[in-house]
Amino acid sequence: VQLQACGGGSVRPGGSLRLSCTVSGPSFRGYSVGWFRQGPGKEREFVAAVAASNMRAYYGDSVNGRFTISRDNAKNTVTLQMNSLKPEDTAVYYCGAGRAIISTISRPSAYGYWGQGTLVTVSS
Repeated sequence: VQLQACGGGSVRPGGSLRLSCTVSGPSFRGYSVGWFRQGPGKEREFVAAVAASNMRAYYGDSVNGRFTISRDNAKNTVTLQMNSLKPEDTAVYYCGAGRAIISTISRPSAYGYWGQGTLVTVSS
């Protein structure tokens, strides 16, 4: 399984960006897919995910209401729409895929496959 993320960039506070991740390999529908981020000197933080078991979206507290995650099982893609961006959203964003269940959906250790990361910078 390989993941390829794209869509990062620089934006002013209040702006929007869309990240996309394409997952290659078999059984995409059987994987939970999610986005995590890691800022300088920080641990990897859960952003959002869609669980394979129920296809529902889950969000981290800091992005809930501003970010929207979606997956397209026909195209093997997962997208993160980020609105109302803040400077504290600045980080490298990683897409992940794995056998995460609902109780572990926010844990990086539950994802066995990762993309290369894409930088998002929010600054005036």
